[in-house]
Amino acid sequence: MVQGAGNGAVTLLSVALILAWAVLLWGRSWFWRIEPDLPLPEPAAWPSVAVVIPARDEAEGIGQTVRSLLAQDYPGPLSVRVVDDHSGDGTADLARAAANGDPRFGVLTGADLPGGWTGKVWAMDQGVSASEGDYVLFTDGDIAHAPGQLRALVARAVAEGRALVSLMVRLHCETLAERAMIPAFVYFFRMLYPFAEIADPGRRTAGAAGGVMLVERAALAEIGGMAALKDALIDDCTLAAKLKARGKRLWLGLAEETRSLRVYSGWGELWNMIARSAYDQLRRSPALLLGSVAAMGLIFVAAPILAVRGYGAGLLAWGAMAFSFAPMVRFYRLSPWWAAALPAVAVFYLGALLHSAIRYHLGTGGRWKGRIEAGRSAA
Repeated sequence: MVQGAGNGAVTLLSVALILAWAVLLWGRSWFWRIEPDLPLPEPAAWPSVAVVIPARDEAEGIGQTVRSLLAQDYPGPLSVRVVDDHSGDGTADLARAAANGDPRFGVLTGADLPGGWTGKVWAMDQGVSASEGDYVLFTDGDIAHAPGQLRALVARAVAEGRALVSLMVRLHCETLAERAMIPAFVYFFRMLYPFAEIADPGRRTAGAAGGVMLVERAALAEIGGMAALKDALIDDCTLAAKLKARGKRLWLGLAEETRSLRVYSGWGELWNMIARSAYDQLRRSPALLLGSVAAMGLIFVAAPILAVRGYGAGLLAWGAMAFSFAPMVRFYRLSPWWAAALPAVAVFYLGALLHSAIRYHLGTGGRWKGRIEAGRSAA
């Protein structure tokens, strides 16, 4: 009797697992596929672009970031401004040295953080207020920009009438911890925010990658400027959601050449990177947290457990998982064997997600470079 009930439970679990992977592979807008972006026609007149770099203790990368932006192959008017957010490592001086007197460049010393604002958004707001341009390019201070990146982003924004175009840059992926976690980080993000749905004006899905975001200034003003997301911990997706709610068109893509300079040398740094905002992605909802843990347990953890116990459904689901993860593994130029390791990686992410929720309820969530930011979750 007990054995029969156990077999019945395994059968139900197997059916649920197969159905879940069928939906993910064919019913989630092909989130796992990576296709090249086709070039778009260039505008007859290039709009002006103001680059805003909110920078807090970015000494390691700010020089390369500034140099790569000033070297952009962009035909239109361009300005670059670093907003130094109370750095203690000489970020501002290193940025000036990298600019080497270029008249298009300037540094703004950030004002004290007012109540109700998160630090990065406050710095972004100051950069917008102190600059002019038809478009604003927000970018982090640890990114090396490919020479033709801005040109391609503006061409897409103008040709397709998009108020926000952004890039998920190629993240650093060389240490053992990075090889294990970084491709999965991008894979999970694309699962949560399918890029095709973001670009589809008929779908509610809205997302962006804060490392590189080109936004139309008029559209930004229409939603109330940066003040509309002043307390957002996840500023990129909050901005995307507010723009799409006003009927604006979005686009998010993967960058082939533009890359992050930030190195995650150990597992702890990656754990904290995930835990910093994972619970906010779930809108700080205990119900969504429990649902996410149950869903990830079914989709990613149950498959290998069933497979090693000899159940074909588990092996089939594990194969589907590896198949869907393989394009991202190839994108990061890793051995294909990493695709089979996704269940173990998912357990790591589940732990970081639970820790994110615990940190929030203990009042220590949102920690970033010595500052705890108790902003709100993504819209």
